[in-house]
Amino acid sequence: MKEDYPAYHKKLRKLAAELSRDLRGPMSAFAQLNGATTAPGALDAKTKQLLALGIAISTQCRGCIAYHVHDAIRAGASRDEILETMGVSILMGGGPAVIQACEALEAMDQFTSAEKPVHSP
Repeated sequence: MKEDYPAYHKKLRKLAAELSRDLRGPMSAFAQLNGATTAPGALDAKTKQLLALGIAISTQCRGCIAYHVHDAIRAGASRDEILETMGVSILMGGGPAVIQACEALEAMDQFTSAEKPVHSP
């Protein structure tokens, strides 16, 4: 069954908001951690999102793939940058990462057709 990644991302955001209302302390701490670690510093936000995507692929987290493909595109990542991130994930994660990279490719294609074209380098 083909995943609708924009819809899945929207669903996850809604569920995370509900969880944040019901589990304030841990979710607030996680939101602060997310904000602090993805904010520009020595690495820009785009690079950090690409790193997160690579980890999402290698750890086989479908929801994380949806989030970080979306956020990498939003941070200005090009299709080629996302594809190279998939390549490094495959190097580190082997065959299972290939399958997850396929999922990330589908997510990227869906997000870019639903929102706006991916930036060229």
